[in-house]
Amino acid sequence: MGELQRLDKLIAGQGSLSRSEVKKLIARGLVAVNGLPAKNGEQKVDPEQDVLLVNGKELRFRKHLYLMLNKPKGVVSAARDNRFPTVVDLVPEQLKRSGLFPAGRLDKDTEGFVLLTDDGVLAHRILSPKSHVPKSYVAVLDQPIDPLLRQRFEAGMFLDAERQCLPASVEELPDYPSQPAVLVVIREGMYHQIKRMFSACGRKVLSLKRVQIGELKLDENLISGACRELTFQELEMLQKGGS
Repeated sequence: MGELQRLDKLIAGQGSLSRSEVKKLIARGLVAVNGLPAKNGEQKVDPEQDVLLVNGKELRFRKHLYLMLNKPKGVVSAARDNRFPTVVDLVPEQLKRSGLFPAGRLDKDTEGFVLLTDDGVLAHRILSPKSHVPKSYVAVLDQPIDPLLRQRFEAGMFLDAERQCLPASVEELPDYPSQPAVLVVIREGMYHQIKRMFSACGRKVLSLKRVQIGELKLDENLISGACRELTFQELEMLQKGGS
């Protein structure tokens, strides 16, 4: 058995409804517990045992939500912003719930894999500097790389007099549609780090896309701007990378 919870709090925590909106649905007889109309919002339920129906649809309890988003350019990695659309704005209504935030940031003009979750513990493990979770990016450059650039990346280059990057890897992608393109793997997330690293080596990044976090790759079938829940196996891979 699971821990008993207030019905209105449980339902509100699983979606975009407020507790007051949940109470209105209960008053209209649109919430059922194990086939019987809910009594009130204070009714205690077991999310792991009881069957809940809201507006005729079964509510599948999830303690936390984990979404893989393929972020397009022009969208900011934030829960809310007054100027630009955010990654949370892209989440479809059926997947929205309170507390969603991006675990890590991508620049507004960078696209690719963003993890959205309401699990602060996992997000901290992934983002913690001590974890050194690898993140992989495809970068299209204005000119090809050379052996000296690769050596500087692998040695851990200095971006300024005080801060040295952790060793990073860079390899050419000869079959990538845009050229010249490289795969870059870093283990930290300094401000504009990849662009600054290439700039220090005399290269300009024309486009940048994150394609992998830890062992978890961005779903190639996920179109730009779309998101989906992680599978159990994918979540395990992510948790392994952040351990």
